[in-house]
Amino acid sequence: MQLITAVVHKEPDTSYGLTFPDMPGCFAAADDWSDISAKAVEALDLWFEDGPAVEPSPIDAIRAREEVRKALAEGASLMTFAYVPADGKLERVNISMDRGLLRAIDATASARGMTRSAFIAMVARREIAGF
Repeated sequence: MQLITAVVHKEPDTSYGLTFPDMPGCFAAADDWSDISAKAVEALDLWFEDGPAVEPSPIDAIRAREEVRKALAEGASLMTFAYVPADGKLERVNISMDRGLLRAIDATASARGMTRSAFIAMVARREIAGF
């Protein structure tokens, strides 16, 4: 898991714009505040799919950058996201849980055309990312 910081911009009558200081050219837009996390993860997925591996800077280092200080002075804010990059390798695990919960997971996964594993992974990724 990586903690990646974005600068969130918002002008009147516009969507929220996100830029990632550690990833030049990586950006996202969200119509509502509640969509920001999902849009950030989408942008990061695309970046890491095609872009170079990046070691995220600590938030204090990002805050000290001139372009970030200027954006903050103009009303932008910083938001840090917990990003879980996919490494493309599956690993088999053994977990235990309440049988009733497992039945509910299986029913929901089936209704969505997913496997149990895919459903649990999706839910875990959403919980970690915070949306």
